[in-house]
Amino acid sequence: MSGDPVSWLVVEPGWEVVDAAGEPVGAVAEVLGEPDNDIFDGLAVAGSVLEQRRYVPAEVVGEITQGTIRLTVGKRELEEIEERVEPPGGSV
Repeated sequence: MSGDPVSWLVVEPGWEVVDAAGEPVGAVAEVLGEPDNDIFDGLAVAGSVLEQRRYVPAEVVGEITQGTIRLTVGKRELEEIEERVEPPGGSV
């Protein structure tokens, strides 16, 4: 990953999401949070058009650079988190 870190406030749908090892997880479908209060809840990530969106909590979002978000966990840990964490406001 290259580039300087950027704020979660500039993240847009379509940005690549990779796990801690740099392996692709999917793309940002939606950014979840309260921009007016600078509260970042997490991301809705989609792997493909046919795949259901997955919630990624802010706690596992590591570095954010222009166009790419690197998580602090691997794919297996991400799947375990998804099974026990409910996204803010219900399902994604």
